Amino acid sequence: MAWFTALLGWVAPVFLVMSPVLSYSDQAVSMQRNKTSAGFSLDIPLIMLIASFFRIAYWPGARFDTALLIQSIIMVGMQVVLLRIALDHRPGPSTKGGEAATPFAGAQEGSWMAQRPYNFWQWRSPKPYWQFLGYVVAGLIVAEILLTPVPGIYAIYSTIIGITGLSVEATLPIPQILSNHQSRSCKGFRLSVLASWLIGDAMKIFWFFTATSEIPWAFKICGIFQASCDTYLGVQYWMYGDGVGSVTPGSSKGYEMVERGSPNSWRQSGHVPTRSLTPTRRPAPFTAGSSQ
Repeated sequence: MAWFTALLGWVAPVFLVMSPVLSYSDQAVSMQRNKTSAGFSLDIPLIMLIASFFRIAYWPGARFDTALLIQSIIMVGMQVVLLRIALDHRPGPSTKGGEAATPFAGAQEGSWMAQRPYNFWQWRSPKPYWQFLGYVVAGLIVAEILLTPVPGIYAIYSTIIGITGLSVEATLPIPQILSNHQSRSCKGFRLSVLASWLIGDAMKIFWFFTATSEIPWAFKICGIFQASCDTYLGVQYWMYGDGVGSVTPGSSKGYEMVERGSPNSWRQSGHVPTRSLTPTRRPAPFTAGSSQ
């Protein structure tokens, strides 16, 4: 058993470090080749970038395993490339697939998604996206500089941003669970992907609890939560299968989940909304005047 633990202790970190490239490179190449990001949810780069920024900022205070830090840095680079390609090839609202390119397009009033203030992360111009990310990075840097000289406060701050970043990433399966529940179907959700998720969760949790390097409890708790969500997805697949299912009036049809955290994670499965999600137009806080 000792040799298996040692082998997994070497394989798991390598797998974690390479997972951003393995998960997202194919989609980035596909969007660039097809010159369209139809069906791509811009919320994926948002979630993964915020989670990775917070994890990187968490490292100076927690000094967790270097493999997890390297994974976060690679994830930032991969998501920046992905967001750039998606914004460059985003369909217009009136084109086929345009609504699908809007984050969570298809969610109607009364469903689990609410309208976003100031069209957050639904701006038409690319500039506000990069401005917002720049503000987040700048805020983390300023907080690091100001709070580092105050150990007591910095320790609390480091713990908060660490738990926040890990929690954001751990919630990625939840929209798919809600979508499956609403549509009573897992159509478009591949069994092979689910199996890879469960295997990856098993490897990750085993490594978290057997690694000789420092793995904070925040990683372990969020890993267990994410594994629990993936397990429930397995239960849903067993209950619903890939049948059409029934959709209750006023609810949105499901989004086809292709790969965790992949740009197609919430791809719309056929429903064309009759009502726009765009709230009353107000000046966006990150625009230069031409975007909304």
